[in-house]
Amino acid sequence: MLSFFWSREFLLSRSFLWPLFLVNLLGTIYGYIWYESQLVETLNNHPLWQIVFVPDSPTASLFFTLALLYLLFPPKREYGIAKVGRYLIEALAVVCSVKYGIWAVSMIVAGAWQGAELNWQHYMLMASHLGMAFEVLLYFRFMKTGLFSLALATGWLLLNDTIDYTFGVFPYLADELDDDLSAVRAFTYALSVFSFAAALVAWRFRKKA
Repeated sequence: MLSFFWSREFLLSRSFLWPLFLVNLLGTIYGYIWYESQLVETLNNHPLWQIVFVPDSPTASLFFTLALLYLLFPPKREYGIAKVGRYLIEALAVVCSVKYGIWAVSMIVAGAWQGAELNWQHYMLMASHLGMAFEVLLYFRFMKTGLFSLALATGWLLLNDTIDYTFGVFPYLADELDDDLSAVRAFTYALSVFSFAAALVAWRFRKKA
């Protein structure tokens, strides 16, 4: 009985996909609102082009939300740019959701370990970010993206990391982590590589299934 909830029949049913799509859409909107102050600060104090590198988690959620649209409205035919676009969106959904899902939880826990106070919002963020990583790996088997697209998406993550820690547009951290910035940076780069490795394992598993 429990296996039914992991089945293609259930996970691809429109009665489940639509609520999942709406939850991710609302979460994406909330995520961009959560970044409002940093977006404003970046616009006021940094070149305009850096703004795209600021909202990490909501952009990851946006990619997965778009990936769900492909499942809700499967294209009958895909050629050229449309096919490449889908592959890239799905690849970005996978590696970004795994990376930032784990990263956000890790930073909250690390801050709390050093004395940062946690409130209900932190627990909500931890639950939602773990959900990001879980859901994208759960749905990976229904995606069409391939190895090359996953590698390109990982290149984007590494570029994002470089911009974040070169120009100081990384997500706000707890004050308790200010003296650990070098360790946070190293962890962030490592997590980008780990996200590709996790996607690669999932891709190989899907190929064998």
